[in-house]
Amino acid sequence: MAQTTTVQITLEEDEEHTEAHATIRVRDRDFVAGGRARRNPRDPNVPVVGEELAVARALSDLSHQLLAAAAETIEGFVGHQVTLEE
Repeated sequence: MAQTTTVQITLEEDEEHTEAHATIRVRDRDFVAGGRARRNPRDPNVPVVGEELAVARALSDLSHQLLAAAAETIEGFVGHQVTLEE
């Protein structure tokens, strides 16, 4: 059984900050995560760097949430706490 899901990422930015918001729906559960990047005023204004950092941080947050959810589901089946390696 093949299944496809999509991560939606929205970016908001100004001269100094970039924020990324990532959402994904896995079966009947929604996960929402965020990431932020701040440009040092001494650094050149290169928006792609802030976008990449903010998106990476949002996806990392999303990844941790999904691992925690999987551990919670497994714990429901086995009846004890589990630790999942990243």
